[in-house]
Amino acid sequence: MSKIEQLIKEKCPNGVEYKLVSDIFEVYTGGETPSDSIKEKKPRDDYIYPIYSNGIGENALYGYSKKYRIANEAITFSSIGTLGHPTIRKGKFTPIIRLKVLVPKKELEINLHFFKYALEIAKFNNNQSSLPNLNAKMLKNIRITYPPIEVQEEIVKILDKFSELEAELEAELEARKKEYEFWNRKLLKNSNIQGKKISQIFNRIKGTPITAKKMKEINEENGEVRIFAGGKTAVNTSKKNIPSKDIINVPSVIVQSRGLIDFIYYDKPFSFKNEMWAYTCDSPITTKYLYYYLKSNVSYFRRRGEQMGSMPQISLSVTENFKIALPPLEEQARIVKILDKFDKLVNDISEGIPAEIEARRKQYEYYRNKLLNFEELKIND
Repeated sequence: MSKIEQLIKEKCPNGVEYKLVSDIFEVYTGGETPSDSIKEKKPRDDYIYPIYSNGIGENALYGYSKKYRIANEAITFSSIGTLGHPTIRKGKFTPIIRLKVLVPKKELEINLHFFKYALEIAKFNNNQSSLPNLNAKMLKNIRITYPPIEVQEEIVKILDKFSELEAELEAELEARKKEYEFWNRKLLKNSNIQGKKISQIFNRIKGTPITAKKMKEINEENGEVRIFAGGKTAVNTSKKNIPSKDIINVPSVIVQSRGLIDFIYYDKPFSFKNEMWAYTCDSPITTKYLYYYLKSNVSYFRRRGEQMGSMPQISLSVTENFKIALPPLEEQARIVKILDKFDKLVNDISEGIPAEIEARRKQYEYYRNKLLNFEELKIND
């Protein structure tokens, strides 16, 4: 029997009491932005008290003020837009609109970290407005588990270990991404080679005329043809749903030319919205080399896209006239092999670090849900 099982058997053999949030916490609503505030990421002079709005991590920090509103350790809870993200705040601070603050009642035995985890899986009904909104009354009426303090603390120890492991993996991923970017720039820097325009080396491919609505209609989970649109939008479908002349069967680099400017390498049957275009050539190695070369210069293309108005976009001529320095094929193969290893490590959701993070996240969620769902104690009147 594990320690947590033994504690539950000893401390709450007949179930665990459930309480309303308002029975455990004093609930406050964030106010307007203080007049004496600075919108900066670090304190300055007398502006030493952080101001928080909704968001995750550093994105929640609005700025600093000379005064504070909350002096106790507390949990903040995003209540407008993206609901949830309970976060523990230590030290004096000021919450502004979009935040609710939960300050523990002093007479109760409370491990704040336990209730942060409990609030992550809390269920609530918000009003059916276009912008999700959890008002103070709704938050106060959420029912959450309230086990004995010894059980709270042991569960926190278990869940903290999962959180720490995920944080370590996130840090490892960030370090590997920086390493990948370094080698990408270093390996693709061919200052002694005369560059040629992409249009002089590669064949340009057109897509297929298709709307977002049509993509949804023909979406098939196991379809053998992938259709790409902007951003991460893509669907799979059957060959019968796309004109055969629009299906591409050679390794290619897709240019996402609107919105978030980016490049995709794909080597299975595919097509794409005809507002985009793609490049290929007789050598799969050279095509993959082009992909890495364009990715290493993606910031240039995004800057060009921002010059076109409210919707970032690049014209065909921007890539057609872009020059690429091609080393001998053997050197291209060596570079592609190295960058493929880095790419798999930092981007592959089935094998790399992202896959490991996803596996640990699912494991954490499984144990969090298992540990925080107690049988409710039946209290006799």
